[in-house]
Formats: sequence, structure tokens, C-alpha cells
Amino acid sequence: MTEQRIRREAVSEQLFTLLRDRILSGDLAAGVPLTAERELAAEFGVNRHAVREAVKRLQQARLVEVSHGGRTMVLDWRRTAGLDLALQLAHTERLSTSYDLRRDVLEMRASIGADAARLCAARCPDRTAAEIVSAAAAYINTGPDLTDLAAADVTWWRLIVEGSGNIAYLLAFNSLVGEGFTAGEVPTELRATELLDVAGHMKLAALIASRDEQGAEAAARALLARSVPVTPHTREPEGGTP
Repeated sequence: MTEQRIRREAVSEQLFTLLRDRILSGDLAAGVPLTAERELAAEFGVNRHAVREAVKRLQQARLVEVSHGGRTMVLDWRRTAGLDLALQLAHTERLSTSYDLRRDVLEMRASIGADAARLCAARCPDRTAAEIVSAAAAYINTGPDLTDLAAADVTWWRLIVEGSGNIAYLLAFNSLVGEGFTAGEVPTELRATELLDVAGHMKLAALIASRDEQGAEAAARALLARSVPVTPHTREPEGGTP
């Protein structure tokens, strides 16, 4: 039993984080019962209400499942959890050595962005296309500060993703920019090549305005791929291939 105790402020939130990390790291393996409420309360020196609230959060995150008999079973998070968890993974120390979250987040961003650009070229109203071109033209006069460029880039991409008409892409976009990529530990400086590619922004905007779906998809992928780290090989995550 651990000697660790947690602060009285936001007890259930802290307990959720500790249990989440045990599940993600494999200390609590998939398919086994979660430690009983009574034992968790004793281990961390908290009341059982705090434990119940933490378990409720785990259930909402699809890390555990409460059976009809009242037993709480640990789930295989690689098969059940969603995007909200992906944005927390970098804060789990043992997992951060097994997954390249920076690369994975930016690969997802490039894939979503490329298809969103294609759909935007096919679906967006002429007014939106004109706004995208105008925002790209304004981008020329932004910077050279990378923070300013990053903010302008988000505003421009929001027009494209909204123009795609795909609500799932828009919600994923909101999650990514809401975290500012900090969950994937992607400093703005590492996206400098992409952010400084004014010509790439202008080209993509023009392709969308001309309704060139394939051209827009290729240009978006080329632009966003500038920020994806190149790795010499892919390591298998701890616990095997998801």
C-alpha cells in the first residue's frame, strides 16, 4: 500500500488522475477489477464519496465499466477511450516514453486538415471561400512573431474546417486548438517552417476558391506535414500493438 496522500482541494479530481495513470501505465491491467472503494479510500486517506466521484470520471472516460453486479472492471483504453484522453496522455510519465504524442497529434492534424480542405473546396459557400482567400492575404502581413502567426493560422484553419461542413472534424479541431498542442508538447517554434510558409497558405486558399478538391487536399497535406516530426522507425508501444 502506498504512503501517498493527496490534497483536500479537488480530492476526487486528483484521485481520478492517479487512478487514470495507473490504468494507462498498466499498473491496473485491462480485464481486472478496479481496487475496491473501501481500499482506495484507506490508501489515499479520503472519504468514499470522493472515490465514487473519481470512479464516475473513469467511467465517463471509458477507462472502467461498472457491471450490473456492482463490480468495476478496468477496460482496455486503447479500444474504448476517445480523443479527450489522447490529449492527456503526455502527462502520464511512463506512457510518454512509449508513444510519440507530438508526432501522433500532428499526424492526426495533418490527416484531418487535408480532408477538411478537400471537403471545403467541394462544399463551402462562395462567401466562405472568399473569406479564406482574404484571411490568407492578411496572413502575409502577420508576424514575423511565431505566436502571432500561430494565432492567425488557427483563425484561418477554422474557416476551412467550418467550411468542410463536417462537425466531427470541427469538434476535433476545437479539442486540438483548445489544448494549444501543449498535451502533445509541440512548441510553436517546432512549427516554424509551416507557419512561415506564406506561399503554401496562399496556394491552399486559391485551390479552395477554385473548387479544386484534389489540389486542395494535396496542398493542405503538404503544408501541415511540415510540422510532423520525421522518425527513423516506429517503436512498438509497451503492451504490444494497440
